[in-house]
Amino acid sequence: MNGFAITVCAPSGAGKTTVCQALLRDSEELMFSVSATTRPKRAKERDGVDYRFVTRDEFQGMIERGELLEWAEVHGELYGTPRSNLEQAEREGKLLLLDIDVQGASQMVDSLPDTVTVFLLPPSFDVLMERLRGRGSENASWLERRMQTAKAELEELPSFQYVVVNDALEDTVAAIRAIVDAERQRPGRRLGELDKLRRELEDGLSG
Repeated sequence: MNGFAITVCAPSGAGKTTVCQALLRDSEELMFSVSATTRPKRAKERDGVDYRFVTRDEFQGMIERGELLEWAEVHGELYGTPRSNLEQAEREGKLLLLDIDVQGASQMVDSLPDTVTVFLLPPSFDVLMERLRGRGSENASWLERRMQTAKAELEELPSFQYVVVNDALEDTVAAIRAIVDAERQRPGRRLGELDKLRRELEDGLSG
């Protein structure tokens, strides 16, 4: 069975990281895609677990060698998805789960047209604001920037294959699992099994 990548996108405050962590915790078929970045490592972050921390020259080399499935510059720092992440997932028979932004999801589809795209929505504007304020910042300009970014991201929602409202975490995880299960059953993802059965039928008829 062919593997594929699943991208999960959401406006800041919609709970994307929490949902991805829950999906990974409850499933052995998924592998988290560790992004490469040029930004400095924070106190509790681990290289190769939270991010793959590289220099700007190293990142530029990855771009030039075609080693990134997608990349973008955000607030002056570079972020990208190494192609080796997908190759490792395929070797281990797993599906690659990406926690990325809308721009990255679009690039992933360009690189891998069979990528599954999921957009998470907060249940309401009030909940979104509550979650943003819960991050410990009451800075008005920070909130304004986040809201403007969320508005721009919502404009891209029609380009996604699936939309899930992230109200209750358990329900959200179940919905995304159902999406993954359904995607596994697409005929194009089971060509190997179909070819095997066809050969066996031909052998049986000729015998």
